[in-house]
Amino acid sequence: MSVLSINGLSISLPTGADRELAVKDCTYDIAKGEILCVVGESGSGKSMTANALMGLLPEGLAVAKGTAIFGSTDILQISEAEQRALRGDRIAMIFQEPMTALNPLMRIGDQIAEVFEAHKRHSPSERKSRALDLVREVGLPDPEKIIRAFPFQLSGGQRQRAMIAMSLALEPELLIADEPTTALDVTTQAQILKLILDLRERRGMAVMFITHDFGVVAEIADRVIVMRHGEIVERGTATEVLEAPQHDYTKRLLEAIPTGQVPQSVAVDSQPALEIHHLEKTYLTGGGLFRPRRDVRAIADVSLTIAKGEVLGLVGESGSGKSTLGRAIVRLVTPDAGEILVGGTDMAALSESELRAARHKVQMVFQDPYASLNPRQRILRALTDGPIAKGVPRDKARARARELMDTVGLGAEAVDRFPHEFSGGQRQRIGIARALAMDPELIIADEAVSALDVSIQAQVLDLLRDLRRKFELSILFITHDLRVAAQLCDRIAVMQKGQLVEIGPVSEVFLNPQHAYTQKLLAAVPGGGWGKAAE
Repeated sequence: MSVLSINGLSISLPTGADRELAVKDCTYDIAKGEILCVVGESGSGKSMTANALMGLLPEGLAVAKGTAIFGSTDILQISEAEQRALRGDRIAMIFQEPMTALNPLMRIGDQIAEVFEAHKRHSPSERKSRALDLVREVGLPDPEKIIRAFPFQLSGGQRQRAMIAMSLALEPELLIADEPTTALDVTTQAQILKLILDLRERRGMAVMFITHDFGVVAEIADRVIVMRHGEIVERGTATEVLEAPQHDYTKRLLEAIPTGQVPQSVAVDSQPALEIHHLEKTYLTGGGLFRPRRDVRAIADVSLTIAKGEVLGLVGESGSGKSTLGRAIVRLVTPDAGEILVGGTDMAALSESELRAARHKVQMVFQDPYASLNPRQRILRALTDGPIAKGVPRDKARARARELMDTVGLGAEAVDRFPHEFSGGQRQRIGIARALAMDPELIIADEAVSALDVSIQAQVLDLLRDLRRKFELSILFITHDLRVAAQLCDRIAVMQKGQLVEIGPVSEVFLNPQHAYTQKLLAAVPGGGWGKAAE
């Protein structure tokens, strides 16, 4: 029995777009209790379909034709008031980025209770009690404390669980999950996937799960639809699509997935590019009238070395301290104690003026390149401001910027464009070019490929490999994706609750992990396939 039947759906794009239709003539059903995975790269139309079903299409986009029968109603034709009544009640949606979907000024419990209030369900006391029950159901720790917390006080995985609690509040018949695990670490991702499977079993919900991660597909999908440029190019059971893909596009996506094979390490220089000795960083939170002060030890006596030309992967769950460590190295965070030696200079001991002069030695590539680029500045300025401030002549800095844009595969002429004129993968290449413009001794790549499609991710990883060879770069590669770390890194360092619990060559750490936490991380990787050395 179908919960939702989509027939001939087409969604038009504004005039001047790269194609006429965002979604073209899509037809498929979702049955009660079924998990349908919709797979494709950015721009494939998978999220646009979900937005159309929820009545959330961006301005300038419209349903050109087609129907979406939910129950006995074509939900593409109902009024805005009817859509509001439907959303959250019979159809619910989990968004990719919970921090932007949650109200930063409201406590978690109040946001869940607001769902009941919007649909005029229960009394105020019952809403609060039901919110607490939902927080427990999605497995959030210390539920009484969580419902009083604000979104910024939760980790990414906890925020996503809170979003799931909100979406389940009214027991919907259909749950639309739009890339809900993309930015989560492997253990949190595994927990969210298990939660969705459990909820499907307990509640009999139909689930439309939108993703670009075939590892996730292998874990949860009953059926799969593959979309490209707005059209469905392949469909079938999960086994059929994963094991015997028919379309060339599906085959390319599957080939781009990082495998569980561990490559041979590359020989690196014995001279250190980075030395960290006994680094410490503690955050103090709370301390208000009704809240006790809480000390969070983000970095606990961490020591490690990165050799010249080496790529060290830093892995761990959200809250493990890996991003704090990266930010401490570039002095975006000031450590409480310890040394950070880059080229013999202790970055931790520098004054502000000394730091400005030395900052070029370590550059950072951020997870979200769009947020790290000024949307009002052309790329040329983004690539030249730093070198010019360092004393490089303007003409030389501009020539170097064009050369670097060629190096990262975007072309010298692209420097005259604005950030919004590039795709996510292209913007990440710009972020890499900007880091290289400062001639650094070390690059910190903080989740630099985690939000990219698998094929774009593979291209950026290939680029980093090429740049590493060409410039003899040393890279601290921070990631929650162990499959990616295995492809790029020479050694792996594993962090848990601020401590370095294991470090060693990729082959040793991934094929013969010694620490129970590392074993847990590897066991949580979606799709499996670990324990093989490259031939």
